[in-house]
Amino acid sequence: MIAITMGDAAGVGPEIIMKALAHRELYERCQPLVVGDANRLRQAGQIVTSSLSIQPVTGPGEALFEPGTVDCIDLGLIPDDLPWGKLSPIAGDAAFRYIEQAVALALANEVDAICTAPLNKEALHAGGHPFPGHTEILAALTHTPEVSMMLMTPKLRVIHVTTHIGLVDAIARIEPGLVKRTILRGYEALVRSGLASPRIGVCGINPHAGEHGLFGHGEEEQKIEPAVRALQERGIRVEGPLPADTLFFRAQRGDFDLVVAMYHDQGHGPVKVLGIEAGVNVTVGLPFVRTSVDHGTAFDIAGTGQADDRSMLEALNQAVLLAPQLR
Repeated sequence: MIAITMGDAAGVGPEIIMKALAHRELYERCQPLVVGDANRLRQAGQIVTSSLSIQPVTGPGEALFEPGTVDCIDLGLIPDDLPWGKLSPIAGDAAFRYIEQAVALALANEVDAICTAPLNKEALHAGGHPFPGHTEILAALTHTPEVSMMLMTPKLRVIHVTTHIGLVDAIARIEPGLVKRTILRGYEALVRSGLASPRIGVCGINPHAGEHGLFGHGEEEQKIEPAVRALQERGIRVEGPLPADTLFFRAQRGDFDLVVAMYHDQGHGPVKVLGIEAGVNVTVGLPFVRTSVDHGTAFDIAGTGQADDRSMLEALNQAVLLAPQLR
């Protein structure tokens, strides 16, 4: 059973959910349960010319889980006249409430995983929730001290040592313990998903991974190499620090199963070039599986029916594949 949070109601979340749940074969693999607003889903259904009906429920026990019907835990937070594609504190607060409800269900073992539609960080802040994004909200709600963001496309998997902080702050935060823990979280996630001995490549921070001190101030030697050596001594197949520009090419070619990026854009850029339409975001380290689309609220096309549901479908598929491994 997968809880799907509706995301920012002014964005494309409701539309991609309605499109994804129209795929009848999805119901052969999982029981999707939307946490959001039933009326907003109806409006999205009209926009994408969907024939699906919406069934409001108060919990999983009332859901039908039948093709043709969207079961929705209806929080009733969105006014009928909320505009599409415009930043709204109401939608920002509601997006947080959907996550809060889904987390409660997951922690109570009433659902097996959470799959999230996109939220808007500015709307989230305007709604009174000063978090950088989903990852930090989920960590706070579950009292998890440290989690990692892993992005997946058909050709590339990337886990991040740091994410939503400035580049100068990211470099300051990186240290051998954090690098080691991040690599281990990615390694364990891949082992649970069926890869017995993942091959892991670790990015450097500076151009050419510092070129033995030519670039930077010894960050690779001080912050990354000790972690890699310690894990190699444990028999984990990890290499690095390696120049990021060639490492991503080698990984998508098949030389590595996972790339460890040091900061947000180092990892996000290649992933989005290679497959944003089918990209998936996985939060690693939570007490449950959480997957997400790897795109934003797309306010520029929200309410037009143009939104692509491939990333949502892949996020649901990955949730199904990962969740049973935790049983």
